[in-house]
Amino acid sequence: VICPWTIYEVYGDKRIIEDNYEAMARFIESCRKIGHNGHGGGFGDWLAVGSETPKDLISAAYFGYTTSLMADIAADLGKEQDVVKYNKLFEDIRKNFQDNFVNTDGTIAGNSQTAYCLAIHYNLLTEKQRTQAAAHLVERIKAKDYHLSVGFVGVPILLPTLTEIGQSDLAYRLIQNTSYPSWGYSIDQGATTIWERWNSYTKKDGFGDVGMNSFNHYAYGACSEWMFRSMLGIETDGPGFKKIIMKPQFGEGVSWAKGHYDSIRGRINSDWKVQDGSLQWNISIPANTTATIYLPGKDITESDMAANDVVGVSFKEHKDGYSIFKLESGEYSFNAKTE
Repeated sequence: VICPWTIYEVYGDKRIIEDNYEAMARFIESCRKIGHNGHGGGFGDWLAVGSETPKDLISAAYFGYTTSLMADIAADLGKEQDVVKYNKLFEDIRKNFQDNFVNTDGTIAGNSQTAYCLAIHYNLLTEKQRTQAAAHLVERIKAKDYHLSVGFVGVPILLPTLTEIGQSDLAYRLIQNTSYPSWGYSIDQGATTIWERWNSYTKKDGFGDVGMNSFNHYAYGACSEWMFRSMLGIETDGPGFKKIIMKPQFGEGVSWAKGHYDSIRGRINSDWKVQDGSLQWNISIPANTTATIYLPGKDITESDMAANDVVGVSFKEHKDGYSIFKLESGEYSFNAKTE
């Protein structure tokens, strides 16, 4: 199976894209022949706790998502006729999704956290429906006493979707929970790896059913993508990290974050700390790349100099409470007053 996102966004290698383009095109065509709702089979939102998302909704959502990716890939390769074809197909899938799965009040079939995340994150709604669905998603989380109820399909996009709709504080709350079901609950039960189930082992009841109880699983570890993209704020601006966006989201209960991403262009570091009304943010940008960074606050300095006076730092604009700068490659240490 070829992952268009990995090829296009992470590596940005046109040769790899071109080598696999026809195979991906055949896959899209086979999906089209099945129908806009797909086959509706498989395991669905596997291991969701206390919710169920219709399988045909999941199929339709992923058909729309992969088709939109193909439109982007075709554009990057200069295949203009395919751009028109895939954009038209995506709009047809999108309209079908709205007609078959979305009610007039913005509720979505299944009324699950995963259903709302799929619809919002994969751009399958009108603006009005999107606003309604965002409110319903927050309500579904509150109804679970501020806990997640997603399975393997929903967990990769739950936290990113919350950030996307301006609810990063809620994402931070979910990732810091320690009661079942949550990442913190597994940690409190002794987890040092990602488990297949939140309660694969508990101090009270011991091991779960050995028939399906992996202690080194992939799915729930998907939260790490949000931690890199939103907590550390490391994001690509176009294919392959030639241009980088750095825009950390801050949330209650977490006063610092430190990490790096080894992109195809080199290591990108982000190390921030909020203390005593100021933000200290250390950044490194690889050679032959540039970064657009978003700094909240005022009185911004870099290595104790006014940021505007530093070589390699160019002020762009103030927008939505951020000061936006362009950085050349190098290492930087920013400070901003947040109070």
